[in-house]
This record gives sequence, C-alpha cells and structure tokens, in this order.
Amino acid sequence: MRDFYEILGVHREATQAEIKRAYRKSAKKYHPDLNPGDQEAEQAFKEVSLAYEVLSDEGKRRNYDLYGEDSLKDGFSSQGGFGGFGDIFGDLFDIFGGGFSGNYASQKQNAPIRGGDIRADVQLEFKEAIFGTEKKVTIRRTEICRSCDGKGAKAGTDVHRCETCHGTGQVRESRQSAFGRVVQVVPCPDCQGKGEIIEEPCSHCHGSGREIFSRTIDVHIPKGVNNKSILSMPGEGHHGENGGPPGDLYIYISVKEDPIFKRQGNDIYIDFPVSYMDAVLGAKIEVPTLDSMENFDLPAGTVGGKVFTLKGKGVPRLQEKGRGDFHFRIEIIVPQKISDRQRELLEELRGESPSVAKKERKGFFDRMKDWFED
Repeated sequence: MRDFYEILGVHREATQAEIKRAYRKSAKKYHPDLNPGDQEAEQAFKEVSLAYEVLSDEGKRRNYDLYGEDSLKDGFSSQGGFGGFGDIFGDLFDIFGGGFSGNYASQKQNAPIRGGDIRADVQLEFKEAIFGTEKKVTIRRTEICRSCDGKGAKAGTDVHRCETCHGTGQVRESRQSAFGRVVQVVPCPDCQGKGEIIEEPCSHCHGSGREIFSRTIDVHIPKGVNNKSILSMPGEGHHGENGGPPGDLYIYISVKEDPIFKRQGNDIYIDFPVSYMDAVLGAKIEVPTLDSMENFDLPAGTVGGKVFTLKGKGVPRLQEKGRGDFHFRIEIIVPQKISDRQRELLEELRGESPSVAKKERKGFFDRMKDWFED
C-alpha cells in the first residue's frame, strides 16, 4: 500500500488545512462521476478517500505515524476502528455542491472538539539517554484567548442567538442535482455554524476565541530511552474547541552516537585493549563501564576477540527494573617498535616456548594439502 502522505501529495508535518486542501483537489480530480468508466480513477479515488479518512483524524493519524499499515488492522484503533466516513462525505458535499440527503453534513458545529497533537524533536547526548535528564522544549500552541476567555466577543459586548438558524448553527438547503431534488443540511451562512452572532469581535483573536502562544515545556527524559523513542505528555497539545479536551505533546527522541560505547537494546559493547603480555600471563585490569571503573581478573592465555560480560552493568531498562549487560571484547595490542632489550627477551622466550605454534601450522598445511589434492 502506498504511503498516505504520498497519495495526498503532502509532507508528513502537513497541517489539517493542507491535508484537507490536498484531499479536495484529488477527490474532485478522481471522482467517478467525473471519470465514468475509468477504473484507474475509481481506484485512485478510493485511495485518496482512505488516506484522508486516516490523516484527517488526529488519533488515527498518530497511530498511522507510529505503526504504519498495522494501524489499519481491525480492532487496532483505540478510537473504535476505522469505517466512519461522515467527514469524507461532508467534504464531498462542499466539493460537488450536494447530491445526497443531509445526514452526513448535519454534524453539530458547536460540539466539543479535541485539540490537535503537537510533535517536538529532542536530541540527546548518549549519556543523557542512558541516565535520563531534564529538557526544555519550546512549542507553539493554540490556546483559548485570554482576552475574551474563548467567547470571541470583545469584553462588554453582547453575543446573541442567530435568528436565521435559531441557535442550531444549521439550515436546510434544497437544490436540484443529478440524483434529483435533495435537501441538504449545511452550516448557517450568517453565524458560520456557531449558532451565535458576535456583534463586536475580540481584537486579540478576531472573533475566533483562540490565540497562538509560544510555550516552554519542561520534559522529563527517563533513564534508558533510545534513538527513535517517543514520549507522550497528555494534555500539552493544542487546546480543544467548544470545551473539548486538549491534545497531547509527543517528544521524538534522537540520540547521538558515542565513540567508545556501542548500544544494542539494553546491552553495551566496547573493544578493550590489553597488552600481549597481559593476555599471555593474565592480569588485573580496570574496565570502564557506564558508571565506574570495574576491577576484572583477566585470565592467562586470553586470545584476541574473546568477549567477557559484566552482568547488570548495561543500560537501565525503560520503565522497568533492572539493567542490561556490559560486554567487552579483548583487543590485543602488538607494539610496532620494541627496544633491543625487549627483542632479546622475546627471542629468549620464543626459544624456550613449546613448539605449539609449529604443530598448529603443520596441521594447517596438511589440511590445505588435502584440499588441493582432492
């Protein structure tokens, strides 16, 4: 299935107004009534309609952004699943000027509307993601106008019931269409569906009852967040309309890489250098973990590439007890230059060492000989 944003031709940060404009344009282009017998146009119209149904609903859009096509499965949506095409038909009335009964267009204009969600991006240092931190995030948020308390009217002026629609916010409109004469319920043209007439609009919000403010939000980053983690802050999104609840603020986390520590889930991996003498003879070494230097007894005869594990020294588990593990891989350092005295001692050591390496090499070449003789 094609990406819904691609189908509508909008970017992923598009506003609801941009999404609606893109939908209206595409729906008019591909509508079956304007493309009779065109199967490709009919399929494109279905795709456009489904894309708009999801992206025009903040809850469904959020699920789609987080889970992609999985969010379209039956029973997934916490809003009760997909299938409510009321908004789509209502917009088609606007595009084509009617054509059905007014059932879908009769949504009450003054019904409470939940505020939209807000996305904020936060980049963390590697250590901040491991141990948690506090961040300040600045957002632009739509809120109730402080001057008129959301009423839209200038202080001291009256707001009275619309006489055209008698306060319902809707009027019936009869017109002739290709389907015959139909009656359509539309928003009242005099009060724009509000049911009230504002005599003198508020100068701060120009009668909308809402203003845009810049807000700085304190964000608690818990221990153990990872790259692409998403934190939610309920109620910190845009304020609702007509008494509706506010939306949520979603914090999208990105984490910088560390030059030493490599993270895989809740485990940490590092390459730890040791001298060849320590690897041969064994040694007490100090390993730098996330918290502190840990004492470790390196066994004699440790080979390069050997991985040792320190249990419970990894990343704290997000919203759970316990931590991952810490793994360090032995990297034997062979000096590029040595003194004459060192060379003398090494030659002496080699002369006294058992010929294990010679036996291993002989076995290796014997196996290779068999390979070439087959």
